Amino acid sequence: MPYLYQDSKARLPALPRTARAIHSSGKTYKELKEECLHQGVLFEDPDFPACNSSLFFSERPPIPFIWKRPRDIVKDPKFILGGATRTDICQGDLGDCWLLAAIACLTLNEKTLARVVPLDQNFGPDYAGIFHFQFWQHNEWLDVVIDDRLPTFKGRLVFLHSAERNEFWSALLEKAYAKLNGSYEALKGGSTIEAMEDFTGGVGEMYEVKKAPENFYEILEKALKRCSMVGCSIDISSAAESEAKTPFGLIKGHAYSVTGISEVNYLGQQVQLLRIRNPWGQVEWNGPWSDNSPEWRSVSVSEQRRLSQAARDDGEFWMKFEDFKAHFDKVEICNLTPDALEDSTAHKWEVTIHQGSWIRGSTAGGCRNFLETFWTNPQIKLHLTEKDDGQDDCTFIAALMQKDRRKLKKLGAEMLTIGYSIYESPSRVEHLGKDFFRYHPSKARSKTYINLREVSNRFKLPPGDYVLIPTTFEPHQEADFCLRIFSEKKAITEDLDENVAIDLPEPPSPSPQETDEEKQFRALFEQISGKDMEVSAEELEYVLNAVLKKTKNIKFKNLSLISCRNIISLMDTSGNGKLEFSEFKVFWEKMKKWINIFLQFDFDKSGSMSSYELRSALKAAGYQLSNYLLQLIVLRYSDEQFQIEFDDFLNCFIRLENASRVFQALSMKNKEFINLNIGE
Repeated sequence: MPYLYQDSKARLPALPRTARAIHSSGKTYKELKEECLHQGVLFEDPDFPACNSSLFFSERPPIPFIWKRPRDIVKDPKFILGGATRTDICQGDLGDCWLLAAIACLTLNEKTLARVVPLDQNFGPDYAGIFHFQFWQHNEWLDVVIDDRLPTFKGRLVFLHSAERNEFWSALLEKAYAKLNGSYEALKGGSTIEAMEDFTGGVGEMYEVKKAPENFYEILEKALKRCSMVGCSIDISSAAESEAKTPFGLIKGHAYSVTGISEVNYLGQQVQLLRIRNPWGQVEWNGPWSDNSPEWRSVSVSEQRRLSQAARDDGEFWMKFEDFKAHFDKVEICNLTPDALEDSTAHKWEVTIHQGSWIRGSTAGGCRNFLETFWTNPQIKLHLTEKDDGQDDCTFIAALMQKDRRKLKKLGAEMLTIGYSIYESPSRVEHLGKDFFRYHPSKARSKTYINLREVSNRFKLPPGDYVLIPTTFEPHQEADFCLRIFSEKKAITEDLDENVAIDLPEPPSPSPQETDEEKQFRALFEQISGKDMEVSAEELEYVLNAVLKKTKNIKFKNLSLISCRNIISLMDTSGNGKLEFSEFKVFWEKMKKWINIFLQFDFDKSGSMSSYELRSALKAAGYQLSNYLLQLIVLRYSDEQFQIEFDDFLNCFIRLENASRVFQALSMKNKEFINLNIGE
C-alpha cells in the first residue's frame, strides 16, 4: 500500500475559496463545462464512469442498475427546489446514514451549504450534464466535478434522493462524495463527524451522553446557535442489533441529526426540547413530545408555529431533553471554528497543521505499551507561551486524523486504532529517545485509542514546552496522518524529525609507526594484490571476509561484492577503480567504528539489528536525518521482519558517507559564492 512523502512543516488552515480542481484532465469545472457547451455534448466523467466499479468494489450490484440523467428520470428536473432543506435528504439502499445525517445538518447553515454545494448550478439553458461540489480534505479544499448520471432501478433513484422527485442536489452531492472516496460502497458505515468535517474543515468533539457534563444542554444550545453541526446515535452491543427498532421508534446503530433546540412553556413550566431528524425521512420517536403526543395540546398554536411543529411522517420529531439523555448514547459536534463551547464568548483560534506518516520499520512505533518502538513515532514539539485570558493555563485542541482510509477500502484498508500522548519536553530540541519515555510519564493523552478517522480532545496545560506523539495502537501499522493543533493563544509547533545535520568526527592522524594489525593487513594485501598493493572489488571482498571471520564478537554471513564496490567508490582517490593500501587503512578505521556502533544496537548478538534502532545508530555516527530520509533508508535496507543485517548496515553507512561528502562540497561552494557576492 503506497504512502507518499508528506511535508510535515506546520501549515495554516486552507481557505475554501482556494479549492483545488482535481479532475484528471487538469481542467476546472468552468473549463470542462464551456468545452461541453462549445462541442454540444453532455459531460461524461472518465474519472468516475457510469459502471459497476463506481458502485461496488467487493460485490456485484444486487439488481441491474441503469445509469440515467435527471432529464431521463423526470420531465422537469431541478437542482434545488424551494431551497435546500433537511427534508430533501431521504436515504436509499446504501448504509450511509452517517453521511445523510451530516448533510441534514449542512442545510441548517446557508453559507456553509453554499460553499459545499455551489448554488449557481441548474438544468437551464446552459446545462451540460456537469456539476461540482467542494469538500475539505486534510487542510485542503477540493473541487470535485461529476457528470449527472445516477444509478436507478425501475426509473427511480437507488441511493440518496429528495422527497420531491424532481429535485436532485442531494443525490448529486452523494455521488460527488462517493467519487471523492472511490465508490458508493466506500460510503457504507461511518461516523457523522467525518462527513461534517469534510463539509466544513471544522474540528469535531464527541460526548458520551451518560457521562456528559452537567451543562450539556447549554453546550448543545451554544453549538447550534453557532451553526455547529450536531449528530447523535444509539450504541449497539452486537451486529445483530444494527438498525434494530426500539419500542419507542428509535433505531439502534443509526445516525441522527440534531436540528433544533428550544424551551417551551408546558403547564406553567419550562420544558427543554431537542429536535431530531432520522435521515430515512420516516420512522420517528413515539414517546412524549413526539408528533402526535398529547403534550402538544397544552402548547399554544403560536408556540407550535415557532417550533415548526407538525404531525408529519417526515423523520423529524421533538423529544424532551431528559428522554434524549436516557435513549441516546453519543453526540458528535463539529465546530465550524473550534470556539470554546464552555463560555459565552466566541474566540478566534490559532491553527497549525502537520502532515506525516507512520511507516513500518521506522516511524510506526505503536502506543506506549510498546516501549521498544514507541519512541520512534513522529514527534511534534508544542510551545505554549501565552496563558488564556484571565486563566493560568493554555487551552488547545489536538485533532489527529488518519488519511484516506475510506478511499483505500477497496485495497483492504480499515480504520486503524489511533491516539496520542503529550509529554513535558526537556530543554534540548531533538528527537526524544527510548530512555526518556521509560522514566517520564505523560502529562496528557487522548481519552482513548479508537478506530475512528479522527481523535480530538481539548486540553488545559500550564505554559511550557511539550512533545506530542501521534501513534497507532499497534506497532508496524502504516498510514498517513494529519495533526491539527487549535489554540486560543498563539502556539508555536515544530517537527522534531525534520532537521538534517551531519557532524562526523575528524579522522585520526596517521601514526608513523605501523601497528601489528596494519602489518597483518599489509602481508595479506601483498599476497592478494601483488607489488602494486592495489586490490579490486573482488579481491577486497576476499580480504575483508577473511579478516571479519576472525572477529569473534560479530556475527554475519558475508560482505557482498556490492558492498566492496561501494567501499572502493567511497575511498578511491585515484579513480582507477581499485583500493590502495593507504586508502584501505583509512577505511578500516571507519569500519571499526561502524562495527562498534552495530554491536551496540545488535542487542541479541544475532548479526542483525532492529530497523527501529537505526535512528539511534545514525546519531551515534554523527547523522541526524529527517523522518522522510529515515523511512527511505529503512525501506531500502531492512527485511520483512524489520531487521538490518551487517552487510546492509555497512552499505547504508558507506552511502551516507558518500552523500555527506557531496553535501559538504556543495556547502563550501555556496560559501565561496556568498563570499564573492559580499566582496563585490
